[in-house]
Parts: sequence; structure tokens; C-alpha cells
Amino acid sequence: MDTLELQFCFPFNNSCKKTQHPEPQATLIYSLLSTITILTVVLNLLVIISISHFRQLHTCTNLLLLSLAVSDFLVGSMQMPFQIFHYRGCWFLGDIACVVYYFSAFLVVSASVGNMVLISIDRYVAICDPLFYTTKVTLKRVKGCVGLCWIFSTVHASWILREMLKKPGMYNSCIGECVLAVNHAEGIVDIVATFLVPFTAITVLYLRVFAVAVYQARAMRSHVSNIALQRSGAMAKKSELKAAKTLGVLVVVFLLCSCPYYAFSVAAESNQLGASFGNAELWLIYLNSSLNPVIYTFSYPWFRRCIKRIVSFQILKPDSRQSNILQIG
Repeated sequence: MDTLELQFCFPFNNSCKKTQHPEPQATLIYSLLSTITILTVVLNLLVIISISHFRQLHTCTNLLLLSLAVSDFLVGSMQMPFQIFHYRGCWFLGDIACVVYYFSAFLVVSASVGNMVLISIDRYVAICDPLFYTTKVTLKRVKGCVGLCWIFSTVHASWILREMLKKPGMYNSCIGECVLAVNHAEGIVDIVATFLVPFTAITVLYLRVFAVAVYQARAMRSHVSNIALQRSGAMAKKSELKAAKTLGVLVVVFLLCSCPYYAFSVAAESNQLGASFGNAELWLIYLNSSLNPVIYTFSYPWFRRCIKRIVSFQILKPDSRQSNILQIG
């Protein structure tokens, strides 16, 4: 019985085997991943509270950041703990929790990609067509786009897992396993819908934004060109250019963290995915959810002010929602 408990997930003949790791290494990895998980949850919760609480932050761009923070929060509160729990290769939570794990994985990854596309479109209009930004990009339209993004992500996850939703655990070969089998057609649809099309759109839009931003930055140094641009109304505000630069960093980091995961998915010979499938690649894409709030911290003074007010409980004061959180100094 002791031998079975050491080598297998459960003391049964048809139990899955444990993945053996040296104890010091396992302890170090558990500690590191747990720290990343806690930071991801806390930092993204601060972003959600900040943008939701302060009325001055209820802008179109910040609404997109709020949606992204929600998906990042779900990564930290659901995906990361599941991955840590499954580190030794055993799944003790049952078939229903296995379905929830995969559903949330497809949901948050798809939603994150969709949010990045929306952020790229927002910056494209703000920089390349600043005259019509306020008329084209409104809170009502942005809310509608965010809602459609999450609806699409839910439908996408439901379609990929349609068989597993009907019969949880249908792909498991032993007790203590959590795997999903994706056929070739489903894999192609997933890659095209959540990688090729969105990432191409993001790249094209931001290359255009970068070119226009560089041109306008140079024009600002030239008095004659600056006057000509201002007369034509084609000059974007400095705040918009700064936001484009910050969100550009956000998009680049997202691409760098996501590409290895999708490259691994395309190159994988097997179409059966375990909860530890592409473990390093999965953690890299999950790590992006931790990096996003860090980027906000270094780039947005208002976020640092929000953190101070939240941790000091100033947000509990009457009329704190009306605070001038964008004030200089």
C-alpha cells in the first residue's frame, strides 16, 4: 500500500502514476508559482477596483483595460491554482472540475486575445484618426464590443469542449487523469480564431500606429510641420501618444508570452492535451497576466495613486468615487 501511495495517485490498480520530482526542486517550484499566483490575483484585483470605483477612470480605453484585468484575474484565481495542483501529474478534483479547468482556459485565453485586438483598434483610431475618435469610439460601443468579445469566447470554449461537456472524463485513461482530445479540425479553428487572425490584426494595426506616432513625434519638433498638422486637425494629443506607447508595450509583451504556446500547439504531434500540456508554455502565457498590472504601475501615475488610496482604505470615504485621481503631482 505504501508503494502504491508513493508511485500512484490513488491506491488502485487503474490509478495514474505520479510525476516524480526531487523534493527540493518541487518545494522551490511550488513556492515560486504560488507567489506568482498571489501577485497575479492581488494586482489585477487592484486594477479592477481602481477602474470600477473612480468615475474619472471610466473612459473607453480604461474599460478595455478593465476587461483585460478581469481575464487576467481569472487566470490567477482559476488557471494558476489548477496548474500548481496538477504539478505532480495527479488530478484529485474529479471530472467536473477538469471540465471547468479546460473551459476557463479556453475562455480566458480567447478573451485576452479579443481584448488585445480591441485595445489595438482603440489606439489605431486615437492616433490615426484623432478628429473622429470621440464620435467613433464611445462608451456604449466599447461596452458592446467587450460584451461580444466575452460572448464569442464563451461560445468558442463551449464548441471546443462540446463532447467533454456532455460526458466529463471521457478522454481519461486512468483514475487521476485530466486530459482533453482535440481533433484536427477543432485545432485548426482554434489556431485561426485565437492566434492567426487576431495576432495578424494586432500586428498590422500597431505597425500603422507606430508609423503615425513616429511621424507626429518628429512633426512636434518641427515648428512649421507642427502648425500644419494642428491646422488640419490631424495631430493626436500627447496623452494619446503616451497611451499608445504604453499599450504598445502591453501588446508586445502579450505577443512574446503567447507565441511560444501557440507554436508548441501547432508543432505538437499528439492531439491529446493533459492539464500539464505545454507546462512551460502555459505558464509563460499565464505570466503575462502578472506582467500587465506591473506595466500599468510603471506607466500610469493614476494607477499608483489608486493603489495608495485602496490600501489606505481612503476609497471607503464618502464621495471617494468623485476623487480627482488624474491630478498632476
